[in-house]
Amino acid sequence: MKKAFIEQYREKFFNPYRAADVGQIDEIIEPRETRPRLIRALEVLRTKVQLNPSRKHGLLPS
Repeated sequence: MKKAFIEQYREKFFNPYRAADVGQIDEIIEPRETRPRLIRALEVLRTKVQLNPSRKHGLLPS
C-alpha cells in the first residue's frame, strides 16, 4: 500500500508537465537546450542596466 501511495504521489506531484500546468515553471526544455539558453540569458544580463528611481524622501533629521 505504501508503494502504491508513493507512486500515485509521484505521478501527481513529480511530473514537470503538471508543474507547468499550475504555473510553477514557465517551460520545459530538453537537456540539450540548457547550455544555449543559459548562455543567452547571461548575455542579456551582462548588458542590463538597472535604473533605480530617485528617492522620494531623504532621511529626516532627528
